[in-house]
Amino acid sequence: MPLSPIDTSAFQKIAVGIDRPEDVVVSAGGRVFASDHQCAVAEILPDGGFVRMGPKGGAPNGINMDREGRILIANFGIYDRQEGPLQRFDPATGVHETLVAEVGGRRLTSANYPVMDRDGNIWCANSTHADTWPQALDGRADGFVFVLRPDGSCEIVAEGLMFPNGLALSADHRRLFCAQTSAADVLAFDILPGGRLGPGVRYGPVLGQLAGRGLPPAKEEDLGYTDGVGMDAEGNLWVCLPAANKVVAITPAGEKVTVIHDPSGEVVNHPTNVTWGGADLRDLYIGSIRAGYVLKGRSPVAGLALVHQT
Repeated sequence: MPLSPIDTSAFQKIAVGIDRPEDVVVSAGGRVFASDHQCAVAEILPDGGFVRMGPKGGAPNGINMDREGRILIANFGIYDRQEGPLQRFDPATGVHETLVAEVGGRRLTSANYPVMDRDGNIWCANSTHADTWPQALDGRADGFVFVLRPDGSCEIVAEGLMFPNGLALSADHRRLFCAQTSAADVLAFDILPGGRLGPGVRYGPVLGQLAGRGLPPAKEEDLGYTDGVGMDAEGNLWVCLPAANKVVAITPAGEKVTVIHDPSGEVVNHPTNVTWGGADLRDLYIGSIRAGYVLKGRSPVAGLALVHQT
C-alpha cells in the first residue's frame, strides 16, 4: 500500500496537559504510555486522560518496552543539566531503577532513545556531552550509541556521531537505524554477532537544511533536524523533523516522502516520535517536545511490531 499523506484534521489531541511528551510506547495488551517530565512515565487512558506513574527526576525522553512489559526510559539529562542515564520502570510493581549510568568510563549525560532487539540487546543513543542546547546542536560529533547486553555487559558500539537521536530496527533485526539530528540524516548500522555494530552509512538522502554555523538562512519548513524514527510494516522508515513540524518517510528505494506537514504548528507541533498500536498496529501516536498533548490518528500502513508486541 502506498504511503498517503495524513491531514492534520485526522488527529485527536489526547493526554492534554502532559509535560513534554517526547515519546509514546504501546504494550502488547494495548496500554499506552508517554514520556512526562513530572514523573517516570504517564499512562494515557482510553478516555484520553492520563495518570502519572513513578517518581519525578531528570527529563524522561525516548521510551520503549521490554518483553516483560517494563518501560525503558532514556533520561535526557542535558535538558535540566542533570545525569542522563538509561532507566527502567515497571508499571506492575512501581519499581524504578537505573540500568546504565556510565559506559566505557564515560558518564551518560543525555541518553536519548532505547530499543530492544529480539536477542535481548538494548541499544541506546547518548546524544552529546555539551553543557547547553546551543552547543549540543553546533555540529559537534561527540555522541555515541551503546548496548546493554542480556549478560549485563555494556559497551559503546558507535561513536563520533552528530547528536544521535531516535533508533529503529529493521524487520529482521539485522540493521539499526539512528537519526543524526545535527547532520539532518539517518545512519544505518549492520548488527553483528555478540551485540556489536558495523560501520554506519547514510540511509536515504539528507532530509533538509540546517541553521546557523554560517549557513544561509533556511525556511522553517525546509529544516531537516532529524529526531525520532520508526519502521512501518512495509519497510518505510518514518522520520520526525520537529523544527519543520513535519514527518517524512524514507522508502525502501531510498526516496523521501512527506507523510505529515503542519506549517502552522497548531496541531502537529514539533513532532519528535511516531509509535504504532492497536489490534492492527495502525493506531498512530505522535509525541512532541513543544505540545502539551499527544496526537492520535490512523496510519495509512501498519507499524512494524516491536519486540514487546510480538
